[in-house]
Amino acid sequence: MADKPQSGSLFGVPYNFERPSLKRLVSSYWQPGDGMLVEKPFGIGYTLNLANWRAWVVLLVAGVMLYLERGGDGEEFEDDEADEPVEVVVD
Repeated sequence: MADKPQSGSLFGVPYNFERPSLKRLVSSYWQPGDGMLVEKPFGIGYTLNLANWRAWVVLLVAGVMLYLERGGDGEEFEDDEADEPVEVVVD
């Protein structure tokens, strides 16, 4: 029985199931000459290249969105008039 390949590309999506070393992990996430997305050191697909400033912008935006989604501003709609009925006049 032939061995299955540990790394390669399937339908244009890279995969790598070789056991990652610390050196390979660091070198995969920090590639100064490459774009924002680089191949994952283990698994299927792409990951962010932390040597690219655009990746840090993406992480910042995602962090702010997560903070706001969890209600991090501390203010829940504390308006007392929000529970009262509203009168609408139509001419």
